[in-house]
Amino acid sequence: MKKTHSFHIPVMGIGFTIDTPLKVAQYGMDSVISLVDDILLEKLRKMYSDKFEVSYHEITDKIEDFRAKRITAYLNLISDLAEQKFESLKTMASDKSDALLAYVNMLPDTSKAKQEFKKLTSNGFNASEIKKWASKKLQMGSIDVNIMTKVDKDNYIKNEKLEVKYNDAHAALRGFANSKLRSSVVLSAGMNPRLFAYMAQFNDFFPDKKGQFKKRIILKVSDYRSALIQGKFLAKKGLWVSEYRIESGLNCGGHAFATDGHLLGPVLSEFKVKRKELQDTIEAVWHQELLNTNRTIPEKRATFKVTAQGGVGTDEEHTFLLNHYNLDSIGWGSPFLLVPEATTVDSETLNKLAKAKEEDLYLSDISPLGVPFNNLKNNTKDLEKQALINKGRPGSSCPKKFVALNNEFKDKGMCTASREYQFNKIKDLEKQNLPQADHLKQYNKIIEKSCTCVGLGTSALLAYNLDTKVEGNGVSVCPGPNMAYYDRTMSLENITDHIYGRANMVSRSDRPNLFIKELDIYIDYLKNKMEDAKTSMSKKEEKYLKTFSENLKAGVLYYQDLFKNVKHSFEDIRLTVLKNLENSELILNNMCFEITELQVK
Repeated sequence: MKKTHSFHIPVMGIGFTIDTPLKVAQYGMDSVISLVDDILLEKLRKMYSDKFEVSYHEITDKIEDFRAKRITAYLNLISDLAEQKFESLKTMASDKSDALLAYVNMLPDTSKAKQEFKKLTSNGFNASEIKKWASKKLQMGSIDVNIMTKVDKDNYIKNEKLEVKYNDAHAALRGFANSKLRSSVVLSAGMNPRLFAYMAQFNDFFPDKKGQFKKRIILKVSDYRSALIQGKFLAKKGLWVSEYRIESGLNCGGHAFATDGHLLGPVLSEFKVKRKELQDTIEAVWHQELLNTNRTIPEKRATFKVTAQGGVGTDEEHTFLLNHYNLDSIGWGSPFLLVPEATTVDSETLNKLAKAKEEDLYLSDISPLGVPFNNLKNNTKDLEKQALINKGRPGSSCPKKFVALNNEFKDKGMCTASREYQFNKIKDLEKQNLPQADHLKQYNKIIEKSCTCVGLGTSALLAYNLDTKVEGNGVSVCPGPNMAYYDRTMSLENITDHIYGRANMVSRSDRPNLFIKELDIYIDYLKNKMEDAKTSMSKKEEKYLKTFSENLKAGVLYYQDLFKNVKHSFEDIRLTVLKNLENSELILNNMCFEITELQVK
């Protein structure tokens, strides 16, 4: 079925979109809940049960399989409440309800439903006709969930290690699979073969005769090769990927996966060219596996969507990506952090985000996962971390342990942001008797890690005045670089009008095109990598730098051709963009020469 809107709201942090579907699904907007923190989900389930007078029985950590059961219970509650809101919106059509008018007004102007509504109401408001029309034509947004595949910690009862199915990501998947939702799980952060194989145990991920799925799979990827490898792996388990969600490697919020310097434009172009090849290759493997396991083979061909996200900021960019690359939807993330009607952000963080400029947004090494992480300077979690460092007690108390994945000091695992890990690591460092400068460099690397698995959820607790005794009040936030160009809180109508070109929420005139912004970020990233390589460079690092710079150069050539030849788009910035690309080409040529010089040394 065709979606109501041509945008979706991706997962943001742990708590920022924790209840977004309850705010936007009734308007036909798709959004994504993070399943990292079952403790937070349980707190919100109690809050919403109290608010809507729904019976609540606490699921404590003494109950077997409590993580999966908490997730199922929360998703079922959000599903019920969102459905009620949507049904109410449709049945209140007779009252010319504000909610119905908001739904229609926020639709894109090209929407058939919007045009039909205008026609229906052109000669007055016939309540029964509109009610009939609403029940047939209006669609609820999808309540999707996100699982970071690598956040799959082993779990124990006392000192006894539990079966793999009780690992964090496995339990989260089970929680979703057992819920009443008919929606998608977004798998991000790469391949987890054990988790992917485990999915095949749930019938909801398999098609019926008509090719319908109760539960669908969305793969978040940063290039075509990754989509092909993961798509085939899942197909060999009889699992079909219903959407490939392409995200810019670095021009995005949250964790950033730079890959080998593949830029968004060339990646989207490859998907466009090879879309049929991807379909045919994976479908053949999938059909064979369905046959081998006596599963239902659908009567019609399976299809998949291709979507993109990362740094999109104007209606022109939105429309260009949809049309030029034949995409099905565009993800709008960071700007929605400034929309209280859609996301859950505490007032202090909201204020910091609205004021943030380019220099306040940076790619950091604070994530315990060891992946570059987009960060906001002076967020309250980092200030809390610094206060502990100043007291001579670096590291977090690690109350939730969701990323206690490092086995360097004990089998059960520690988080690299924890006090326990950093104490042991610093003790080891002191034994090495390094020169002072090297010692300081290594020490700073250890203490830089921040407790993001708590910090990324705390904002929701503060926003709803819930207890933060265990978590503390520090908030981590991970907006993309695009946040610099938005400087005010917005209503849901404001941001929707902005996406569809009916209003402009970017007050600055110097916002660069999304492709140019991403290219600049990649060049800065390469410069930093080269700086690190000046002290010592292995053959592997040398190969990586060469490949990275060559891919960037190929990306520049692709964009030069694109902007010279594209019709009816970016007319007013074409010359500026081409000049920027010319400068980038010169910079990259010099950098390639420097890499050769480094290699010679």
